Amino acid sequence: MITEADSRLSLLELKCRRPVEHLLAGEFHSVFRGQGIEFEDVRPYQPGDDVRSMDWKVTARTGEPHIKRYIEEREQFLYLLVDISASVLESPGGRKRDTIAEIASLLTMAAAKNQDRVSLILFTDQVEVVIPPGKGRTHTLRIMDALLNFKPEGRETKFESVLRRFGHIAQKHSIVFVISDFLAKDYLEELRALAGRHDINAVNVLESQTVRSPGTELVHLHDAETNSRRIIDLKKAVNTGDSYHETLQEEMLESGINLMEIAEGEDCVEALSGFFHVRQRRVADETGG
Repeated sequence: MITEADSRLSLLELKCRRPVEHLLAGEFHSVFRGQGIEFEDVRPYQPGDDVRSMDWKVTARTGEPHIKRYIEEREQFLYLLVDISASVLESPGGRKRDTIAEIASLLTMAAAKNQDRVSLILFTDQVEVVIPPGKGRTHTLRIMDALLNFKPEGRETKFESVLRRFGHIAQKHSIVFVISDFLAKDYLEELRALAGRHDINAVNVLESQTVRSPGTELVHLHDAETNSRRIIDLKKAVNTGDSYHETLQEEMLESGINLMEIAEGEDCVEALSGFFHVRQRRVADETGG
C-alpha cells in the first residue's frame, strides 16, 4: 500500500531528477571540484613525459623508466545541516519546510550524481537525527524522506550543538550547506571557525511578505518556537527586518561564508543555479580567469 509519505517522496524525486540531470549536477561539479590529486598507478615512460613524475623505485626494480600517474581526487563529502524548528515546520501551508526540503534534495541528488557522499543532520535546539555520509539512490531517498517527514522533539533553533557536532564528525575538508531561516543568533563565531577548514554555504529561507489589511499597522503574531503571542508594529518590523537582513549579509561576507537567499515558495532550481553562477564568477574574478 502506497502511503501519503511515499507519494510525497516519489513526487519530490520526480520534480528534482530532471533539473539535476540536465543542469545542476554539472554546475555542482564545476563549483565544488576535488581538493587535490591522488595516486592512481605507474606506467612506462614515454617521450615528452614530465621527468618530475618519475617513479625511481619502480624504474630501478624493472630496469625500465616508469612515471607515476595521478587523477583528480573527485569524491567529496557534502553535509546538509537543516533547521527543522517550529518556525520552519509551522509556517503557513508548510511552504518553508517544502522549500527547504526541495533545496536540500536538489543538492543531495546533484552530489550523488557526481559520486560524492552526502550526510544529513537535522536540528532544532538539539541534534535531532544524523544520517552518516553515503551515496546511491537508496541513501538519497532516505535523506529526502527525513527532510519531508521527520518529526522533531525540539521547537527552538540553536546552532551551537549542531555546529559542534559537525565539527567533531567531519575529519576532512567538506562542502557544508546550513539551511535555515536564521532567526537565532548563536551561530556566527562557530561558522566562522568552520569556514577556515570547510567550504561553508548558508541558505537563508525568507518568509513571504506579511499580508495585512489596508490602514492597519498593528498585528497579533504567534511565535511558533516559544509558543508566545505578541503585538507587532509592522512598520517598525519592516525597518528592523531590513536592518537584520543587511547585517546578516555583511556578517556572512566578512566571515568567508557563501550566502544564498530564497523566499519560501520560490523557484529552487533557478535560485540554486544563480547561486552556483555567482560562486563561479567570484572564483574567476579572484583568479583572473
